[in-house]
Amino acid sequence: MRNWLLTVLITLPSLFIYATTAEAQQWAVNTNGLYWLTATPNIGFEYGFHKNLSVAINVNYNPFTYKKNRKMKHWLVQPEFRYWLSETFKGHYFGLQGTAGTYNFGNLPLGSMKDYRYEGTLYGGGFTYGYQWIASNRVNIGAEIGLGYLSLDYNKYYCPTCGERIDHYRSSYFGPTKLGVSIIYLLK
Repeated sequence: MRNWLLTVLITLPSLFIYATTAEAQQWAVNTNGLYWLTATPNIGFEYGFHKNLSVAINVNYNPFTYKKNRKMKHWLVQPEFRYWLSETFKGHYFGLQGTAGTYNFGNLPLGSMKDYRYEGTLYGGGFTYGYQWIASNRVNIGAEIGLGYLSLDYNKYYCPTCGERIDHYRSSYFGPTKLGVSIIYLLK
């Protein structure tokens, strides 16, 4: 399984590089409003290189520490290969996505993050489904959900601020890996 995920994480960026050498058809820039609700700046780029095919890459970065030393610091990169049922940037699509990133979460009012801090890395991949509505000649609204597998490698700490490390863990996760409601600007 681990070799398959590494292959996906290497193949998707390669497809992105290949696609940019093909005859240009259309580029798009997007941002995910749901990530902004968690104060996570994010940007995405997508390139439609065929009537029904595109490659996308989304980058999220949250460097902030909030009141009471709450933190949800992370960076995340998600390359994706998409197949559109109608045509690129219009209607339904299915995608194959990879995920890689690091995180430092702690002192949050969620489960064990109230008392512990988690710091580590993740990688994985999965499948996405999305839909884009045309709002104007250059603006679309998109919604998407992704399901997949993540491998987590992290340290757990007692104190959310400065505590001692409890232990090192490796775990697997299967479930939602992506959720978005985005504004997409088409560069024609």
